[in-house]
Amino acid sequence: MKRILPLAFALALSAPAFAQTVDNQGAKTLSDNLARYFGKQAFDKGVLKVSVEGDAYKIALDVKALVNAVPEQKLLKFDMAPYALMVKPRSDGSWDVSSNFSQGASFEFDGPEGRQSMEFTIKDGKLTSVYDPALAAFTNATSSLAGMTMTSRQAKQQADVSTGAGTATVTATKSANGGVDFTATQKVLDFVEKIKIDDPDSGMNFPLTLKTPELSVDASGKGVHTKPLLDLLAFAVANEDEAKLKANQAELKSLMLAALPVWERIDGNYGFKNFEVESPVGKFGATQFSTAFGMDGVSQNGKVDYSIKAAGLTIPRQTLPEWTAPLLPTDVDLNFGGANIDLDTMAKKAIEAFDLNKNPPLSDEFGKALIADFKAKNPKVVIGHSTVKNGAIEVAMEGEMTFPGEKPDATLTVDVAGYDKIVDALKEAAKSDEQTAQAFPFALAVKGFGKTLPDGRLEWMINTKADGSVTVNGAMLKGPDEVQDDNSGGDDGANGTDNSTGGDNSDGGDNGGAGAKLQP
Repeated sequence: MKRILPLAFALALSAPAFAQTVDNQGAKTLSDNLARYFGKQAFDKGVLKVSVEGDAYKIALDVKALVNAVPEQKLLKFDMAPYALMVKPRSDGSWDVSSNFSQGASFEFDGPEGRQSMEFTIKDGKLTSVYDPALAAFTNATSSLAGMTMTSRQAKQQADVSTGAGTATVTATKSANGGVDFTATQKVLDFVEKIKIDDPDSGMNFPLTLKTPELSVDASGKGVHTKPLLDLLAFAVANEDEAKLKANQAELKSLMLAALPVWERIDGNYGFKNFEVESPVGKFGATQFSTAFGMDGVSQNGKVDYSIKAAGLTIPRQTLPEWTAPLLPTDVDLNFGGANIDLDTMAKKAIEAFDLNKNPPLSDEFGKALIADFKAKNPKVVIGHSTVKNGAIEVAMEGEMTFPGEKPDATLTVDVAGYDKIVDALKEAAKSDEQTAQAFPFALAVKGFGKTLPDGRLEWMINTKADGSVTVNGAMLKGPDEVQDDNSGGDDGANGTDNSTGGDNSDGGDNGGAGAKLQP
């Protein structure tokens, strides 16, 4: 529910304050603004209410009323106090926004596998911020809480989550190319999640405990089109009726185009310090663990990036053979994603072509042509420089893959420091482990394909082509796939077809082999 609040007051405050006097007329103006985005029924059914309190307005969001307005939820129990925001107009046209979001809630309902329930508490939650309607964004915001607890119960799983103190900040400015640039940070202390799974059908019965003394979240955005996105939401509320939506689809298309590229770039990162996972097989851990995601907006040459990083990894060894110890990773840095992604052309063509008066709005033929056009732009799957380490052993890789046809065209470079240590570990294990004994000759063969670099590392440059061929460091490991002859009448000689290129073979060469099979 915490995520509902920022959206609610962002929409409510989308009109300038103009140093207005706080009175009942101002409360009505705020109500009208909210109704534009949430609908008049939200007020008629008591979900939202705006009132005057001293020199500020109080915006109350009654979640119980919202639940009661959706009877198909069939909740057996629901208890939650309304959320309240205090908003006050400033002389520069922006708004002061504050809230005490300390809260407790619980609910129960019958799910497909039995009774389910959840309850949570937020202790001493506070928010102070400034909202700028000209940007449709918070120019600054800070929030804090003393702690949070949450419990959920399902037929085959239960979870208990708790945190200590937490803080968050948000800042935003006008972007040079339109929209809003923002940064956001959040830090939560003493995060613990206990999960217990008991599923007799699958035989799974085990507990897990995840914990970290510090969880942090960092996010940033560039050129986020906040106002066009609000316009789209307002259009959706105003055109809930299907017939009206169809009649106004030209306006919808215009608003959708105005919202592009949605944002220029969005990046986010989750970080964990001294992360631990306690399980029945032992304790997994990392002194530092993080996951990151980044994505360009709708553009003709977009990128998507993911990364997973861990340092000081510990893995329980009681279930693993002793010889694996020197091979288990202690540090991991994985980077992958996509590049040359043309979503701009796809989006604009789809917006131009869809027709809500047709079923479906976009034909199957159009969809197939759109996908074919997307592939023709040659998007790439990218492996950025990634490493896996254990002591003197380090495996590094990077490469990319495209799909010029049905089969991929890929390049991958792998280099290894300490490869001899890997071979030594496998050699020792082969004395007592039959499967390792079978793998040991393969490890030696792989080494034979490697190229020794000046620093002693071994490198393999692997290329696979769409024709099925594979080369390693320039040496052909596998030739092109044999091209299937569509003529079912047997070989060319039998049916009298001449597949030569005409005349004599003036180059003196032989047109047989794979090259001959490609002749028309």
